[in-house]
Amino acid sequence: MSSESDDYARAAELVHLELLERNGESNPQPRLEPTRRVADLLGDVHRAFDVIHITGTNGKTSISRMIEAILRAYGLRTGLFTSPHIVAFNERICIGGQPISDDALVANWLDIKPYVEMVDNELIAKGEPRLTYFEVLTVLALASFADAPVDVAVIEVGMGGEWDSTNIVEADVAVFGPIAMDHQDKLGSTLEAIARTKSGIIKPSTIVVSAAQEPIAEQVLREAAELTESLIHFVGDEIQVSDRTMAVGGQLLSIQALSGSYDDVFLSLFGDHQADNAAVAVGAVEAFLGGGTQPLSEEVLNEALATVESPGRLQRIASLPPVILDAAHNPHGARALATALGQYFDFDDITLVFGAFADKDATGMLELLAPAVTRVILTTVPSDRGMPAAQLASLAEGVVEAANLLVEPDPTLAFEKARVHALAADNGAVVIAGSITLLGAALATAHDNGWS
Repeated sequence: MSSESDDYARAAELVHLELLERNGESNPQPRLEPTRRVADLLGDVHRAFDVIHITGTNGKTSISRMIEAILRAYGLRTGLFTSPHIVAFNERICIGGQPISDDALVANWLDIKPYVEMVDNELIAKGEPRLTYFEVLTVLALASFADAPVDVAVIEVGMGGEWDSTNIVEADVAVFGPIAMDHQDKLGSTLEAIARTKSGIIKPSTIVVSAAQEPIAEQVLREAAELTESLIHFVGDEIQVSDRTMAVGGQLLSIQALSGSYDDVFLSLFGDHQADNAAVAVGAVEAFLGGGTQPLSEEVLNEALATVESPGRLQRIASLPPVILDAAHNPHGARALATALGQYFDFDDITLVFGAFADKDATGMLELLAPAVTRVILTTVPSDRGMPAAQLASLAEGVVEAANLLVEPDPTLAFEKARVHALAADNGAVVIAGSITLLGAALATAHDNGWS
């Protein structure tokens, strides 16, 4: 006889399958009104808690997780909405630092489903597409946070900002990770256009905290802040990482933020980009808790950053041989990964398993990653959006030396072949990157095959 928990797990998976029948995340609708309409029908669930809203091209999830960890260390009950998930759908909606339980997920879905269907019918009557996967997921997250209830929700934008469904919230603090070229078909073909779309999360009289940006992106954000009479602060300007030192299991940082200086803070994540993300997070929490005028407790900050996790971001999942996952899925992320491999690890032989979605700049990523590794195994991401390994191979010609290039369409076989190379080498390792979906497949393989 199945247990009650097994029943809820199956029911939660059915909820996910039901959402997957809708228009997917790769084809968002540039609109807010349908999401706002459902939230209104549910009693303004998007206004039931304070919000910190995060956008950018890279670093959004890591920044979100750091912000949430600091707020939770302060004793606040937190909600965290991020995307995409790596293994389990529940990862996207966290309450109090834990993925939402299957029973709460199912209960909240049953609560909102009639209202979702009501708005679906209204849209169909007007000749418009029904609510998308991400629009419904946004409402589900907001309703779950209201039901919990949470004190503050840390909400990551799905794509862009201005018309992203999460932008129905009225955030107290708007946060920007680095802005770079990605999703050009949806957000615009220039960095200025992309930055302008993302700047749409800045609401009147908000406090804005941003990573260092390219000059044109910084200009766009400053203009948006001026138009909304918002205060804006940048890493590299008012906020500084004044020192960073490699340490066992992470790095030691000294951060000068909006109102406090924090020395020798241990961050349990690797990479200079994570140090910069931490500076953004500290500035954002200072802005939220005291308007940027009161320093944080160093004890609380140390507790939070020493334990924060960011799955899929330079995440080591095995040691014999070392296997590292990284969610680099565009050139900006690939550059950060390549830099971190040289600075934070001392492997003598690195086998990269690489797969990408068809709409990604795979060539740009390979150009940056190939010099940082010994060999590359190209594979096909297990998704209908995955670029076939053979197509990747044609893109890799002239980018990766033929002698260092292998093609294995089956991801599971690609992972195992990479591990064989790593085991045969002196001080060898495996790095898996290019798609978050590929990381999920690696985690499943590691679990099934008992990688240690």
